Amino acid sequence: MEFVFLLEQIVNGLVLGGYYLLVAMGLALIFSVGGVVNLAHGAFYAIGAYAAYAIGEHAGFFGGILVSPILVALLGMAFERTILRRFYDADPIQGLLVTFGCAMIVEQLLRIVWGAAPIPVAMPQALKGAVLLGDFLFSRYRLFLLALCALVLAGVWWLLHRTAFGRVVRAGIERPDMVAALGIHIGPYRLAVVALGVGLAALAGALFAPIATVHPAMGEEILTTAFVVVVIGGLGSFWGVVLAAALVGVTRGTTIHFVPAAGEAAMYVLMFLVLLLRPRGLLGERIGRFE
Repeated sequence: MEFVFLLEQIVNGLVLGGYYLLVAMGLALIFSVGGVVNLAHGAFYAIGAYAAYAIGEHAGFFGGILVSPILVALLGMAFERTILRRFYDADPIQGLLVTFGCAMIVEQLLRIVWGAAPIPVAMPQALKGAVLLGDFLFSRYRLFLLALCALVLAGVWWLLHRTAFGRVVRAGIERPDMVAALGIHIGPYRLAVVALGVGLAALAGALFAPIATVHPAMGEEILTTAFVVVVIGGLGSFWGVVLAAALVGVTRGTTIHFVPAAGEAAMYVLMFLVLLLRPRGLLGERIGRFE
């Protein structure tokens, strides 16, 4: 029975890891391509959750999770064109301060529009309940989230590793000077990466709204965990972020169930141990322009 319970917690931890992955992947991509630590990334996650809630009232739950990331991706493109691109070659502190200010503005706007109280979001009736597989009992909605996160992960991998767009992006991360020498303007690719990154964050907010608390400060909460995942995984590594998200999700999820007070501390201990042994992260690559 204890083994069954432990396996259920591992699966729940993987669901949590998928949640972290959607946010951290976009954060890592934006930083790798643009060199800006986007502290407003969590704000897009929060906007995605609220937008899905508002759209879902008229178009249903699935309409919300479909339309919300698209709208937030368009908002991210406007953010990149008007604000973020000014700081690609500037002092990193300037980008930190400006994006932090943007995050605070978004949080207060959410308070003005929807109020400070948490908003409950109902999951679709078809995904309520649990699935019994032998001795294992799993939430139907969490299994849906796990499958969808895996599908999104496969799509992002295909985009980055099997398309011309992905080849330019990966080259732009490592040697943007060589990309420019080949006559390729990296600007449109940075714009697309920002749209993809904030769209993934919005999708995470929309998908996990029914099992997480939707409130104006939710972006701050997820941003810290996303940074931990990126640091553990290592800069420039797709699979490093994937592995780190799974490790953080399982570590935090199982710890919360066995030692609730130590749930959040567990991921920081994990980060400390990884950096002690691997200063670049689990699968971090050497990127000359950041050294």
